[in-house]
Amino acid sequence: MAGIQSFTPVVGTKPTVLVLGSIPGVASLQAEQYYAHARNAFWPIMGAYFSFDHTLPYQQRLNELTSSGVALWDVLFRCERAGSLDSAIVKDSMEVNPIDHWLAQNSTVQLVLLNGGTAAKAFRKHFPALLHDHSLTVLSMPSTSPAYAAMALGEKIQHWHEALRRIK
Repeated sequence: MAGIQSFTPVVGTKPTVLVLGSIPGVASLQAEQYYAHARNAFWPIMGAYFSFDHTLPYQQRLNELTSSGVALWDVLFRCERAGSLDSAIVKDSMEVNPIDHWLAQNSTVQLVLLNGGTAAKAFRKHFPALLHDHSLTVLSMPSTSPAYAAMALGEKIQHWHEALRRIK
């Protein structure tokens, strides 16, 4: 059972959208990159929406996102998990990031997109007050993980792009 830790947030000057995953998987931890698994739909979804090549080098993809007002982070700061599946997270080991404080310092954020069920469940449990903040829209999104195969890529793209259109 490995103890893992999330990355620092990726944020530009005036973010309007915060995408929150649960915690990085093995491929992301090894690459030290958000959404590094080759079959994760996150980068194709964002590239299609913001009109950039999702195969660009990582730093350029981050630059495209932050210049479009998108910030990335995870709900969990630390936990114990074997492998990459969220279902393998030891529930008692979960520690959350200070998302409420971060949002208070980044008041330009209007939309929080929770990437997958684990991120949504942890966010709702630990930050219930943010769900009632009228300046913030919080949406649970279908996971971009390849482990979430219940929804086809086209359907995931549709849901994510619909949510992102709330800002543009």
